[in-house]
Amino acid sequence: MMKYSFFFDLEIAIEIDFFYPMLLPEIIIEKIKNEGPISFQDFMEMALYYSDLGYYNSKQDKIGAEGDFYTNSSLSASFGAMLGRQIEEMWQALDKKTFKIIEYGAGTGLLCHDILDYLKTNADLYKSLTYSIIEKSTSMREIEKTHLTEKVSWHSSIQEIPQMNACILSNELVDNFAVHQVVMEDQLMEIFVDYEHGFKEVLQPANAALITYFEDLNVTLPEGFRTEVNLEAITWIKEVAQWLKKGYVITIDYGALSSELYEIQRHLGTLLCFNKHRINDNPYQFIGEQDITTHTNFSALKDWGAKYGLKYCGLVNQANFLLGLGFKEYQDRLVKDKQSNVQLALQESIINYRLLMDLGTKFKVLIQRKGVSDYPLSGLKFINSAQNLSLNRF
Repeated sequence: MMKYSFFFDLEIAIEIDFFYPMLLPEIIIEKIKNEGPISFQDFMEMALYYSDLGYYNSKQDKIGAEGDFYTNSSLSASFGAMLGRQIEEMWQALDKKTFKIIEYGAGTGLLCHDILDYLKTNADLYKSLTYSIIEKSTSMREIEKTHLTEKVSWHSSIQEIPQMNACILSNELVDNFAVHQVVMEDQLMEIFVDYEHGFKEVLQPANAALITYFEDLNVTLPEGFRTEVNLEAITWIKEVAQWLKKGYVITIDYGALSSELYEIQRHLGTLLCFNKHRINDNPYQFIGEQDITTHTNFSALKDWGAKYGLKYCGLVNQANFLLGLGFKEYQDRLVKDKQSNVQLALQESIINYRLLMDLGTKFKVLIQRKGVSDYPLSGLKFINSAQNLSLNRF
């Protein structure tokens, strides 16, 4: 805001305020000047979610060829179909009663569309089904509403939704929660963001919540080790577990176990930024114009989920999850149907590679349950027993 004074013949001063739209970096700088250094978590929250200007609340394309990255659902409707198959089994385990799917952060809504499209083949399930999307991005909510015209409602919080048998689903959600960054020196220190001729990082002693996080996971960081702490993920899994009375939680994300995340080769942390399909590790550039992500700690989700009443079903990489649900046979049929069109058949083959060999080895699928007896889920058919054993240790 700039103020100018104009003096007229009667020597009456009239002060007029002229407002101009501030850019997001200017807003963050102003906050630092007024309040002092802010935690990296506050910086990341503003960069991603600040009203109208944060990355996920702006109107720019984010997903697909014109955006900054691809998601599983943006590559192929087959991904949603396989999730539909898994959800269909969960509905059966819940005695085929009235059922709700709750999706956190639905992106463009493609995954919701593809799941519902698949579930239409089961008339009994589809009739008893409702789908709720929890979306805090106003721009993404507008996009979702353009092609989700039935069965779907939108909410700001899971507390707005009446409890019933449910599957709570998140796909690439937790890795975009704003995180604290820490580094181990003589004691655990938290990284704050200051500004002096540019953004700079300063250290302050870590608070009790950050120290307790590592103690609860039985993790000791070596000196000089820098990493992230996703306290928002703990708040989220607690909220989910307390709302759910009977049903399942499916968490799909880029991440690993504590035993992998805190290996010495990850001593600089896991934070990455995506801008126009290019990767960088500098969150202080393209503020509001690039995605910022970190690896999800699946050990933490399992551990705190158990504290709040969620039983562990299994953790498997995305490739094995899809293969267990019959993805290859499903894709083979699609390719066969399109054999007369060489280009379409080739596209399906490329998608097959991306979902299984590329993203399939990087993404993990965690399934937890509450109020449901152990039930064989096809998505966990090919669970890696060594990986499963490792998870139980952390």
